[in-house]
Amino acid sequence: MFATLLDPLSFFIGFATASVFWFLVARARPLWDEFRAGWAEQRETAHKRKTNTVEENHRRATLRRAQGMHLASQLFALDEILQEPLLLAPRQPVEPGTPPKFEDIITHTLPYLPTWPEIAAVYNPRMLTLPQALAGNANIAIIGQPGVGKTVALAHIASLAANRSDELESLKDAVPVLVHVADLNLPINDTKNALSPLIEAASEHAPILDVGRLPNFFQSVFKDGNALLLVDGYDEIPHEEQTIVADYLRIILKAYPKTRVVTTGTPEFLDGLIPLGFVPLALCAWSEQKNRKFIEHWGQLWTQTVAMEAWAQKGLEQVDPILLNTWIGTDNASLSPLELTLKVWGAYAGDSLGPHVLEAIATHIRRIAPPNTPLAALETLASQSAMSAQPVFDPSKAREWVKAFDLPADKTEGETPEPVEAAGEETKETKTQPLKGKKGGKTVTAPSSGLLAKMASSGLLIANPNNKMRFVHPVFAGYLAGHSLSSFQIEETILNQPDWSGKLLAMRYFAAHGDAAKLVQSMMEFSRLPIHRPLFAAARWLRDAPRNAAWRGKLFATLAAIMQTEGIPLSLRGQAMAAFVYSNDPSAAKLFRQFSTSLTFELVQLAVLGSGALKDAKAVDRLEKALEAPSLSVQRAACMALVAIGTNESLEAVARVLLHGDEEVRRAAGEALANDPKEGHAMLRDGVTLDDLLLRRSVVYGLGRIHEPWALELLHKAQVEDEQWIVRNAASEALDANTNAGSYAPKKLTPPAETPWLIEYAAKKGMGISPGAPVTDLLLLALKDDDLEVRIAALSYLKFTPKKEVIAEIYGTMYKDDPELRETAYNILWELGTSGIKLPHPNEYEMS
Repeated sequence: MFATLLDPLSFFIGFATASVFWFLVARARPLWDEFRAGWAEQRETAHKRKTNTVEENHRRATLRRAQGMHLASQLFALDEILQEPLLLAPRQPVEPGTPPKFEDIITHTLPYLPTWPEIAAVYNPRMLTLPQALAGNANIAIIGQPGVGKTVALAHIASLAANRSDELESLKDAVPVLVHVADLNLPINDTKNALSPLIEAASEHAPILDVGRLPNFFQSVFKDGNALLLVDGYDEIPHEEQTIVADYLRIILKAYPKTRVVTTGTPEFLDGLIPLGFVPLALCAWSEQKNRKFIEHWGQLWTQTVAMEAWAQKGLEQVDPILLNTWIGTDNASLSPLELTLKVWGAYAGDSLGPHVLEAIATHIRRIAPPNTPLAALETLASQSAMSAQPVFDPSKAREWVKAFDLPADKTEGETPEPVEAAGEETKETKTQPLKGKKGGKTVTAPSSGLLAKMASSGLLIANPNNKMRFVHPVFAGYLAGHSLSSFQIEETILNQPDWSGKLLAMRYFAAHGDAAKLVQSMMEFSRLPIHRPLFAAARWLRDAPRNAAWRGKLFATLAAIMQTEGIPLSLRGQAMAAFVYSNDPSAAKLFRQFSTSLTFELVQLAVLGSGALKDAKAVDRLEKALEAPSLSVQRAACMALVAIGTNESLEAVARVLLHGDEEVRRAAGEALANDPKEGHAMLRDGVTLDDLLLRRSVVYGLGRIHEPWALELLHKAQVEDEQWIVRNAASEALDANTNAGSYAPKKLTPPAETPWLIEYAAKKGMGISPGAPVTDLLLLALKDDDLEVRIAALSYLKFTPKKEVIAEIYGTMYKDDPELRETAYNILWELGTSGIKLPHPNEYEMS
């Protein structure tokens, strides 16, 4: 009976207790959730605070380094002296069924010459600023010859990113990771720790308290896809080391596919990058206007800062900057930014050894070399570095190279070795060492005491982590090596070395100081279609080589033959034209005038562009006749060349075309006048108000190429107020191209299975595309299609499968009649050649 009564009672008590408990739990759950959320928020806030501190310190350290990554860092910060780097816009991809992007006449008429951007500096085809180039989603290799400013370009990107500049738009909050290949401890043994080399490199510049926090910070940045990896020095290393770095980038991109990467390269060597999807973009040389602006800006900064220093006040009397700038401002057309900087620096410092560019280089080497250092010591170090293909070398090996000059400190104090003088200028008076200073923004870990330590302290060498050293700039290493090697008969040894940028630099300065006949002969024998890389490499030697060198005639004859060869791509023939211009040889102008009378329109087009690039006033009469040629391309080129020459007579000829020419030639005249900032801009200002419909339309297209506020204002006004729709439409096109310049940036190719035109084409052929499956056969079929757009689009994908049969088909395409198809095929072959693919001579294939 009692047990019976107890069970219901126990049940009731248990039920009531449980109900109360769960009621309290339910009421407390929001409080518990709030507490848990608050705790998580506090933990996340603490993590963010810690991360933000590390990030801000990293950004500051990156900015300090970037501001010191330029030649004159001991005088000015980068942003003080910077001329904004511009990249030659790539050929725009063709997508069947999609309208092509707006393209100006100048870009359409000038051959695409990423290997010779000096011509682009004259005619100003479509350019991209660095932020605009990054507006796409592709990884980029900034290419150019040594001294054109690739390191400065990377430093500028790093500075923008470190400051969260609005110019970077979608990459505004990206975290810059700036490294030189010499900073990386490669190859890595464990791919799971792929970020370790980058973390170690960053640790060299991080505050001591942040070193332990960097691994988590880097992991977070790369996992979130917020890393902007900037790799300098890829252009300076030989093939084997490029392969190691490319393999490392492959690992990074596989583990962190959202990482954006920008690196450097030369037009000849991009081993390993093209298969990874990198797009090579040529850094443009400076125009005449940019050279003048730089010289004036340098003069202002020098007068305001350097000239006020105590040591400068005690030196030579300062020359009026106006007089200096007038003298400096001549004969700069073929100079690289590095060479112009050295020329201007020498003039303002008063320590220049002479007006020639070689003397400007020698002056700076003497300026940054340790006092009383024998020239032979510098040359021995550079030549050993070049001949062993070790631009980044072990200091212990380097000490062996120069041990004959590495005297103990107590001896060097009492002895005076042969001082550093201009190579090849033994008769010149030895001058004192001016302008000694701290390398701004550089963190240098000097090796043990001795000659190398002195070179690192003076700024001639850079000490990198992991016991590595290198010359501060490859041009100085190449100059010293070339001068040293020119005293020995070792041409065969040089030629037998695998090709890399340091080898080409050494040979270039060998040719400037010695007899390079054997080198040139071998380079010409090695050279062949479709790229002719050795020939054009040797062509860059012409500018600095002695005018009486016997080999010049043979080289010029070969270049002239390429210019005259029909049926090969205009981009290839255009390189020969560019080589003549760059050589600065008096015979080039005469040759162009002769070729301009040819009956072959492509040759005339190139000759006319060459005359304009040389500013050959004697060619004006011939160029005026070219305005009446039956070829539209020749007429357009003549307008461009006449404006480039810039005399009253030549500008008046273009003005007459603008007023009375045919519609398309008038547009070419309007766009060409945009390249003349004085008379040309004035003509365009006036022309936009005239009654002539076709004149206003042509002027509007010209205004679209002027990136200044007054021009944009006139375009906006024409877009809204002009009475004729054809003018309003032209203004809209020009404004859209101006405001959406980022749309011309390179983009990654979509996978074949996600590419609409290819899917549609496959369906027409009764085929399917599976994700990840190869589509080479389908693309080869598309390459033979009747639709030109389909054939051009297929080429962009085929470069990623460079099999023998694929290359054979691309060769066949290069010899087709359609110019656009031919140029696209050549550009693909050039990219394959730079990536290390061995391209056989076209004769080895049967051209269909």
